[in-house]
Amino acid sequence: MEHLERCAWFLRGTLVRAAVRRYLPWALVASMLAGSLLKELSPLPESYLSNKRNVFNMYFVKMAWAWTFCLLLPFIALTNYHLTGKAGLVLRRLSTLLVGTAIWYVCTSIFSSVEHYTGTCYQSPALEGVRKEHQSKQQCHQEGGFWHGFDISGHSFLLTFCALMIVEEMSVMHELKTDRSHCLHTAITTLVVALGILTFIWVLMFLCTAVYFHNLSQKVFGTLFGLLGWYGTYGYWYLKAFSPGLPPQSCSLNLKQDSYKK
Repeated sequence: MEHLERCAWFLRGTLVRAAVRRYLPWALVASMLAGSLLKELSPLPESYLSNKRNVFNMYFVKMAWAWTFCLLLPFIALTNYHLTGKAGLVLRRLSTLLVGTAIWYVCTSIFSSVEHYTGTCYQSPALEGVRKEHQSKQQCHQEGGFWHGFDISGHSFLLTFCALMIVEEMSVMHELKTDRSHCLHTAITTLVVALGILTFIWVLMFLCTAVYFHNLSQKVFGTLFGLLGWYGTYGYWYLKAFSPGLPPQSCSLNLKQDSYKK
């Protein structure tokens, strides 16, 4: 438990800071551009992380929203109820996960449609020999072909959105004080550590996507969708009265609005 406490203390001192919420979006954009430039001008040698079947990609990134959803659900419920004591407010705040699910579903559907309508089925990865003009990606693969279209980076989108959402929700730790002997303290500490580790994995895999996969325009669009999903909710809609609302803080709504405008 002592090691868990130290890890949680470290994570609270990094991810919970207001500066992290303010500058993380810019850091993600900068790293995406820098990684893409490196990929084009001086590609890194192949590594374990450049293999799409690495453990992080197979068991974490491909289920990124499920991981984020399942850990934020108890975290939001426990921390928000402890701070407010209002079940109605907790349910309202938990609806942020439904909003996030809707954003994930709509954006990935858009990406799939764009790839379908801009794609063509080829006979080889070298894009030689067009098979059929009006064929779906699934049919193309089933017949042994290779589909090539404008593949907006779903990884760039989802990892950006998930990392920023976790950091936003962890801001409640500024206000939270629990009795160390209480089981609630242990539960929240464990969730803080799990969410912190998950955030670092999302950022790491975002960097791997930048330096190993997709082209620049595909990653720009993916990252842009992630940023729009985050800012459209936490930076705009959640500031309104008719919304799931921001994580509970002692400061007023006006101060929160000002922090986003800076």
